Amino acid sequence: MTSYIYGNTPCFLDATWAVDKNNRGADVIIYGVPWEGGVTWGDYTGVELGPKSMRVASARYSGYLPELDHINVFDHLKLADMGDVDVVPAEVDKTVERIVSFSGKAWQSGKFPVALGGDHTITYPIIKAWSDKNPDKNIGIIHMDAHYDNMPHFNGDKYARNTPFARLYELDAVRNESLLHVGIHGPRNKPESGRYARDAGAKTLTINDIREGGDLRALAHDIYKQASEGTDAVYLSICSDVLDHAFNPGGPVDVNGLSSYELLTMIHEFGKLGLCGMDFVEVYPQQDANDLSSHLASTVILYVLAGHALRQA
Repeated sequence: MTSYIYGNTPCFLDATWAVDKNNRGADVIIYGVPWEGGVTWGDYTGVELGPKSMRVASARYSGYLPELDHINVFDHLKLADMGDVDVVPAEVDKTVERIVSFSGKAWQSGKFPVALGGDHTITYPIIKAWSDKNPDKNIGIIHMDAHYDNMPHFNGDKYARNTPFARLYELDAVRNESLLHVGIHGPRNKPESGRYARDAGAKTLTINDIREGGDLRALAHDIYKQASEGTDAVYLSICSDVLDHAFNPGGPVDVNGLSSYELLTMIHEFGKLGLCGMDFVEVYPQQDANDLSSHLASTVILYVLAGHALRQA
């Protein structure tokens, strides 16, 4: 029997509804962060609808991946859906506090958390919550995106969607040398963004570095090795526009990005090597007539979880 989060919205990938926040013995906990803050350009808006759209789309999918040696993720991992963070529209600071609080409960559970965005703002408070729960530990981050999202502020807003990695550079728990911006491409980046990353000690792999880097799996292992060096955990953050527009037609028109095969191959390897959690952000249901990006989320998350399951076996 299908469980519903609210209205006609099912739990993600038919997960158990963890309405009591007790996770009901789950190995993986899903939660939504339906937030859109500043830095919206033109008609590219509506990412706060992403968690609902991704959940609705997920109803079509099982956990079975024949191309990955016929693994059925649900034979290995039990999922629970915790619902959404209770964001406060137009109240950025309060929302950040609530994401920290909600994510803290997810981290406290000791399970594998998967956050559905929302804009990329959400990654900072999620990692802040990890650091609060692990005060003596360091974390590495694999950030897959077309853009750095590391501007110091946007019109005075420290928590806009183009600023989270500037905040993460400042967080003591993040080892900046183990923060990798992966798949960066295109002229919607600003020249100072690359400089900010270098000055902070973060590393960049552009789309050309990936395309010219040889075997994808070997490259994924090298990326993970750098992200794990000197850290106690590695987190994966994926923005949908790391993909070429052909594979993400609802998002902004960022061409020359990854193919779905390239993205899925790499993140499956990351899952096998060991992640502490992940997020998937910047899905634009209002711009995506067929909800292709929302459907993509199920496969993206299943590929990571398939790797996670193999590591747990």
